[in-house]
Amino acid sequence: MIRYFSAVIAFSILLCACAGNRRNTVAGFGPYHYSIQKKVVCSNGAVVSAHPLASEAGLQVLRKGGNAFDAAIATQLVLAVVYPEAGNLGGGGFLVASMNGGKALAIDYREKAPADAHKDLYLDANGNAITALSLNGPLAAGVPGTVAGLFQTARYGKLPFKDLIQPAIDLAEKGYTITGAEARGLNRNRESFISNNSSRPVFVRAQEWKAGDTLIQTDLANTLKRIREEGQKGFYEGQTARLIVEEMKKGKGIISYDDLRSYQAKEREIVSFPYKGYTILTMPLPASGGVLLPQMMKMIEDRNVKALGFQTAASVQLMTEIERRAYADRAKFLGDPDFNKVPVATLTSDAYIKKRMQDYDPSKAGVSTAIHAGDIPESEQTTHLSVYDKEGNAVAVTTTLNDSYGSKTVVAGAGFILNNEMDDFSVKPGVPNMYGAIGAAANAIAPGKRMLSSMTPTIVLKDNRPYIIAGTPGGTTITTSVFQTLINLLEFDMSVEDAVNKPKFHHQWLPDLIDVEAAFPQSVRDELIKMGYKIRQRGNIGRTEVIRINADGKIEAVGDSRGDDHAAGF
Repeated sequence: MIRYFSAVIAFSILLCACAGNRRNTVAGFGPYHYSIQKKVVCSNGAVVSAHPLASEAGLQVLRKGGNAFDAAIATQLVLAVVYPEAGNLGGGGFLVASMNGGKALAIDYREKAPADAHKDLYLDANGNAITALSLNGPLAAGVPGTVAGLFQTARYGKLPFKDLIQPAIDLAEKGYTITGAEARGLNRNRESFISNNSSRPVFVRAQEWKAGDTLIQTDLANTLKRIREEGQKGFYEGQTARLIVEEMKKGKGIISYDDLRSYQAKEREIVSFPYKGYTILTMPLPASGGVLLPQMMKMIEDRNVKALGFQTAASVQLMTEIERRAYADRAKFLGDPDFNKVPVATLTSDAYIKKRMQDYDPSKAGVSTAIHAGDIPESEQTTHLSVYDKEGNAVAVTTTLNDSYGSKTVVAGAGFILNNEMDDFSVKPGVPNMYGAIGAAANAIAPGKRMLSSMTPTIVLKDNRPYIIAGTPGGTTITTSVFQTLINLLEFDMSVEDAVNKPKFHHQWLPDLIDVEAAFPQSVRDELIKMGYKIRQRGNIGRTEVIRINADGKIEAVGDSRGDDHAAGF
């Protein structure tokens, strides 16, 4: 069993020191402190995630003979403890994998609407959207899928689940010291935690949090112990389920015992498509990236974007117009395939893609009011992890609470935060969600339905073997960030570090503007403005985690510089 986690972490970082680039931070587990490592080059296996403790937990699983699935489970569970703004038990996610025997796998553990949900759930008597209800408090929560997804993943692992969950239990029970970024996040959300909870959660205290403080989560440790002892039923039945339902009753939420007992993760047919000799694997619906990523890659495939150059006005303009058209289709057509007949084959067909780009003009900005979805007959706070093992298994996982700290509601006595994923439904046609995304009837609320997601965990195969493992958080910016990362690597021949860390941009049809990061070149902004584009500077776009397996067998793992992301390998 994996115990004495603090010593394990200190040992791992020493072993990786000669092959990694890192920056210092004051954080650790108990008396131990660790450094954040941004890149590692290794030969046997690697893990990249949003937090050093989580990446190192996954690495130790690989060292002890576990495979990439085992490491992904351990990493997710530790993220649920040390990265509460997005790591979770009370949310959901997607897993994409390429197995060493050639099998591709997609596991859907997206949250679902409770049985008492209906399309007018967040409308007032006059039919107006009350968006605050889909964002904050128990009514905003969908039925959590993460724990079911972990046990579905465990079917492909090698080690006992009890070993994989123990590091998370230890960290929750004994505590860990937080970074400055984590302290700022907790302080920023203090009032939201107070207003959306009937009892004061552990994330709120009298004085402000600061870097180096220790966060102990006893209730969460006990919830994890119930899962360790009782398996999936330790979450969806028994005491934890009772605590969830009690929290619902306190805050007018609607998740019931039956909703919890009946939740199941699903294995879906993976999306696989060719791109210039590579094979790209990604998550199918209800992940919108399963349609948008092949659309965008196909729209750009026959255009010589490499000749245009990285982040020139010409290449950004082309990619923006591609993103605009894909997101117009997202708004009209996409939703849960179990509830809607989504024309995926048509939307990703060569003939449709060619038609979508017929009105493209490289000399000026398109206009979203004139570019609609095609005609077809009849949190941003998420978190991603990438794992690769010495057996050749590749795993990409993106998981979420939706907004930062989800609904801001902590299940009293259970210690975990509930998601606010109900906002990812179209609460009313034409009304944007928290990310500004417009939806239609295909993504309307219905009992048992999975809400549309932007999460796009992706694997690129070269010669039928894993070559790139990638993904990112970022709400509706997720798919465009994955798209840009792949183009950076496959077309612009960039290093993994540059592909991850160079400034990103985003267009999603509506609102009709290009979002750019602060480091996006001013000269390119000026040229785009002359072409008719509106530019809006915003904060960081995503936190991309990439692993690349080179022809010589060397593994490059890079964590995004936009956060405390950490690459671990051996």
